[in-house]
Parts: sequence; structure tokens; C-alpha cells
Amino acid sequence: MSLKTVSISREGAVSIVEVNHPPANTLSSETIADLRKAFKQLADDNETQAIVVTGAGRFFIAGADIKEFTDAFGDYEKAYGMAEAGQALCDEIEQMKKPVVAAINGAALGGGLELAMACDLRIAADDAILGLPELNLGLIPGFGGTQRLRNIVGTAKAVEMVLTSKQLNGKEAFEVGLVQASVAKDEVIDTALALAKSLIEGRSMTSVTRALECIVKGENESLEHGLERERNRFAELFLTEDAKEGVTAFIEKRKPKFKHK
Repeated sequence: MSLKTVSISREGAVSIVEVNHPPANTLSSETIADLRKAFKQLADDNETQAIVVTGAGRFFIAGADIKEFTDAFGDYEKAYGMAEAGQALCDEIEQMKKPVVAAINGAALGGGLELAMACDLRIAADDAILGLPELNLGLIPGFGGTQRLRNIVGTAKAVEMVLTSKQLNGKEAFEVGLVQASVAKDEVIDTALALAKSLIEGRSMTSVTRALECIVKGENESLEHGLERERNRFAELFLTEDAKEGVTAFIEKRKPKFKHK
């Protein structure tokens, strides 16, 4: 598969998706398409159990490609299509059945922060800049930012950040719960990799995928529907080899040997 603005590497069972679109790793239409291809490939890759997404160079993802916006002036359908493509990418990341960790090594603005918020967990450099500055352009976040930011930091903080275009550094983002950790810039990738590995090591992917599904999908549905899904997925696991192995290993006081089946 040919990707022009994204590269994929692997460390053990963790695949690293790196955006490489100089100078600022903007989410051009080509980059969005490449990222969708990359995540589709990794979704189907049995060797990949977790994913880390980051940016090459000084930036994570500085935002959407603003120059492309000029093509949509006066064209509702084209503008709608831009938002639709960005939201589709973020939805696909959020709905991955494998844990996704954002390693925010630099500026994550606009669409870049929206992509990071679609990941399950986020690690940021202390000096990284995170924000949704779209109102400075007379626009609003269009890749899911108004919804995911509210879900992560709460309505009041989301209103403040979006309406004032307030930007946070990594430490401030950690304080409001936008990221799970703020570390030195040269520790971001290693910390994200360690976190990703901790989510899968010693675990069966049959349960990891179902847990993610219940948590992510339950956020946008009633408690009743979420509990119904949880009951179904819980019962399904009793039909798997790994559940039998995990319970048996616990009783026998040994480490389980999962086959992800």
C-alpha cells in the first residue's frame, strides 16, 4: 500500500503511525486519506495489537490544511465533505478494536487535537501546544472537536477553550484531564509505547476488543443500551478459549497463555 504522508513501523505488537507532511504535518485531504488507509491496514493486521500515532519532526499535527479551505468558499457541499472526511477518520480511530495512544510530540491544533481526542489515551510533551483555534478563522471545529472535547474535559471547559481559542501546554492539558501524562519531549514516544504495551501485555485481545467497544460505544447511548451490550459481550467471552484459559490459570495460580481466540 502506497502512503505519501504517513509511515508505519512496528515495535513488537505495537505499530507506530507517523504523520510526515512537512512543514507542519497538516491534515490535507491526502493526509486524511493516507491515515484512513493506514488505520484500515492495521485494523486488519493480526500482528498489531495496539497503535501509537505521532508526528514527524517538531509537530504532532498542526491542524487542517487551511489553504484547502479556500476552495470551499461559497460551496456548502464541498465544506460539508471536508468535515465529513475528517470526522470519518476520527470516528474510525475511535472505533478501532485495538487501543490507540496519541504521542503528542509538538503542536496539536485544530484537526490535530481532534484526531488526538479520537485516540483512547494521550501522552503530551510538556511544551506541546494543544487547542482548537478555529473561531479565530470565523469557523468552528469540524472533525468532532466540539463533541469529544466536551466529553473529555466537561462542557464548561470545552466552551472556554473553543470560544476563546485558548491553547494549553502539555502540563496544563494534563491538569484538565485532556491528556493522561505530560513528559519531557524526548520521552513522549517511549512513554506512549510503554503505555500501549501495558494495555495489551498479558491480556487476551478477545477481551480487549470487547472492553473497548463497550466503553466507546456506550458513551453515545443510553445506560440501558450500554448495559445490554456489556451483558452480551460478557456472555460471548464464555464461548472463547481465552476466557476458559484465563479463569483456569487464575484458579491454578499461574500466568495464562492466551491465544487470542
